[in-house]
Amino acid sequence: MLRELALITLFSAALDATAALADARQDCEKLRGDAAIQACDQAILEFARDAEAYDYRGAAYLGKGDLDRAIADYTQAIEIDPKHAAVYNNRGLAYKAKGDLDRAVADYTRAIEIDPMHAAAYNNRGNAYQVRGDFDSAIADYTKAIEIDPNSAKARDNRGVAYEAKGDLDRAIADHTTAIEIDAKNAHGYFNRGVAYRAKGDLDDAIADETKAIEIDPKYAAAYNSRGVAYDAKGDFDRAIADYTTAIGIDPNNPKPLYNRGFAYISKVDLDNAIADETKAIEIDPNYVAAYNIRGNTYAGMGDLDHAISDYAKAIELDPKNAGPYSARCWLRATRDRDLPLALADCDAGARLAPNNANILYSRGFVHLRLGRLDEAIADYDAALKINPRQADALYGRGLAKRKEGDQFGGDADIAAAKAIQADIADEYARYGVN
Repeated sequence: MLRELALITLFSAALDATAALADARQDCEKLRGDAAIQACDQAILEFARDAEAYDYRGAAYLGKGDLDRAIADYTQAIEIDPKHAAVYNNRGLAYKAKGDLDRAVADYTRAIEIDPMHAAAYNNRGNAYQVRGDFDSAIADYTKAIEIDPNSAKARDNRGVAYEAKGDLDRAIADHTTAIEIDAKNAHGYFNRGVAYRAKGDLDDAIADETKAIEIDPKYAAAYNSRGVAYDAKGDFDRAIADYTTAIGIDPNNPKPLYNRGFAYISKVDLDNAIADETKAIEIDPNYVAAYNIRGNTYAGMGDLDHAISDYAKAIELDPKNAGPYSARCWLRATRDRDLPLALADCDAGARLAPNNANILYSRGFVHLRLGRLDEAIADYDAALKINPRQADALYGRGLAKRKEGDQFGGDADIAAAKAIQADIADEYARYGVN
């Protein structure tokens, strides 16, 4: 009798342990975050060869942003079950989140090799290609994902973004529209279509789409920022600033709405607030080249030449292949009649980077004019006007150079043409001390 009781007790304990393991395994699969990790820990402790438990725990770590632990768990799951396509796809997500695009693409590709009908792997590989700037490969992968799953709003939306990056705005809008038709609550679809409409110059439709995205997701900071850009383009700076401010409140560590609000403040000639916003954007992202450039322009407008030149120098240091800061620093020095040889060097550098930029050529012509190098000035003005025949400042500068060379008739003709385009062009040159 005692032996029978002992056997019953052992059997009951085994059942309890099996039930506990089953509960842990079920919780590992269904729970999220730390609770899932604890349940998966228990499931793995009881059965170390449970590939799916490692996969689920990897997903929990990925959700927490603990990418190294996620990758380690996915790798362990793959070692146990090398034919598990979903785990390769998941590890690819973790590698992409780390910025390791080569490993991400390799994992998505392996997932597709194992399961050629894995639509998510095609979509995710398309995302990685898009980050690389390989938009044709991205579009090919999104198209394959759509062929496998025609109701994938994500793949449609992502392909639309890739088309937009290639400048094919009509196809982009068509894809975003289909994504919205598939999922009417798809805030991203409205957001992305709004961005495409704005790129086409259709600002009212852009605003309508961003407004719809915000209605679906009132915390969608990017949609507020995008709508602000559209309002900005319409000249409605107060609404633009209001949207940028909301975006900043939702996502205070994103420098883009700060940069954009600073730009809007410049349009309202509120230069102190513009400086404050660009400075904050730079604090968040010390490598934000555009913010240095715009803050430099703002300092220049305030007459603070030293701070302006310092900002342009920083922009050049961060992005020496960008002609913009060279051009801006050249123009600032030229108009202030300061360090003209350095101004000329800046314009030369800008012209090497952007030889068809009319503003750089015009600026260099202005430097030559100040230095009394009239033939060089006329040559640069000629080149600028070949690109933009209605550039009033180039026409006026060329007119002055021709007059100084003794070509009164040619000079008068250029100056008259410049004044017909911009009536106050002579006053502008007088402010620079050139007449």
